[in-house]
Amino acid sequence: MIKTKHLLMAAAIMGISCGVAWPQVTVGRPAPDFTLIDSNGHQHALSGFKGKFVVLEWFNPECPFVKKHYNSGNIPGLEKTYTAKGVIWLSINSSAQGKQGSFTPEEFNKFIAEKGAYPTAVLIDREGKVGRLYDAQTTPDMFVINPEGALIYQGAIDDAPSTDVADVKTAKNYVSAALDAAMNGKPVVVSTTKSYGCSVKY
Repeated sequence: MIKTKHLLMAAAIMGISCGVAWPQVTVGRPAPDFTLIDSNGHQHALSGFKGKFVVLEWFNPECPFVKKHYNSGNIPGLEKTYTAKGVIWLSINSSAQGKQGSFTPEEFNKFIAEKGAYPTAVLIDREGKVGRLYDAQTTPDMFVINPEGALIYQGAIDDAPSTDVADVKTAKNYVSAALDAAMNGKPVVVSTTKSYGCSVKY
């Protein structure tokens, strides 16, 4: 028993010393709260949206995988459909200053306008604190939170890990499936998948 305890402590110390980012989120448990400023200078706290479904979408306008979902109209279409039903859609950019996708607020707004997108807000996480809190790995990386504040889906946007716009039409969309099921009082059948895309540019 003592030996096991020492091994666990050693593993924890090694994790800290090596800079390992332990996952902070688990499906079925409360989603960690955070506060970020959006591209219009407004502050948003996740806890402020309790009572609503919330989608967190990690994105990078310069990533080919993200471009696929915006150029095809896939993400703008999802945003329009679900925000009209009261869902909060937060697009989060965690690119560090000077790295790919690190836009100015004005550039983010221009991108959203050009793509005809409908996010509730574009949140800027330049220091990567929220990205690391959620262990966001790729762009896109998707999280769906229910009105009680619990995470009900985490992972890929769909089952077509490519940059081919044509694949959007035949792909199974995990985000819409999770929202549709939960909003109709049904269990989310696929609640965790491996996300795909460009690495988050921390």
